[in-house]
Amino acid sequence: MGEYIGLDVSLKETAISVRRDGKRIWRGKCPSDPTLIAEVVRERAPAAQRVVFETGPLSVWFYHALSAEGLPAICIDARHAKAALDMAPNKTDANDADGLAHLAEVGFYRAVRVKGYDSMLVRTLVAARARLVQITTELSNQIRGLMKTFGLVVPRSKGGTFEAEVQRLLAGQEELARIILPMLEAWRSVRGRASALGRQLLASTRQNEACQRLMAIPGVGAITAASFTAAIEDPANFSTSRSVGAWLGLTTGAISPAKSTMMAISRGVATLISEGFSMKPRP
Repeated sequence: MGEYIGLDVSLKETAISVRRDGKRIWRGKCPSDPTLIAEVVRERAPAAQRVVFETGPLSVWFYHALSAEGLPAICIDARHAKAALDMAPNKTDANDADGLAHLAEVGFYRAVRVKGYDSMLVRTLVAARARLVQITTELSNQIRGLMKTFGLVVPRSKGGTFEAEVQRLLAGQEELARIILPMLEAWRSVRGRASALGRQLLASTRQNEACQRLMAIPGVGAITAASFTAAIEDPANFSTSRSVGAWLGLTTGAISPAKSTMMAISRGVATLISEGFSMKPRP
């Protein structure tokens, strides 16, 4: 019989529990570094059958790094593991690791598909660009609001026109200019960084065949195509095309007594897909 390992991962330390033949044979702690954890597992569990940990901020890194070390890494849904882990009399990292090791031994868990590094890079690029665009919009709105207090209304404008209008209105307003101009400089810098990330995303989609096919659809641009391909990753993960809609959160709902149906997307689902439709840069 082999060993079954449970990892309760945190940012600094990871609690490790090893079980064999229905009994815990060792448990301890290790810094949250997959390389160090792999060394401990090889020493304490040379015949490891399953190394189980929950979904979390470090799960993608842990899964790929432990798999590269040759360990049978399995990432399980934290929501499904919660019910079993909450049965422990004392809620500690060590007890959670014991619970995960027990789940690994009995096979009572639901493994989740961990995205590849390439897909995560695309998602990170989309999310970073979206955040910079949001900061740019917030800065421009703040500048407009502050200047409006002094009777200086910035006309509707974008990009360089917005900056020129602000500069024009601040002429002769030296005291106010000392406050607004640093914010305008920050707006210009963040906007340039957002544009640079946008160019990176566009170059990435031009080299991706799947993105090119999606962008051939009217209304689908680089951001939407990249977001969708990164979310789906591999079409073989879905048995039918209808499964994709359910996975993204598309649900049917009756809208008339005749029970005709429509498709609606649930709130909070397919975040990257929805962001792809609302990330047009604004000043």
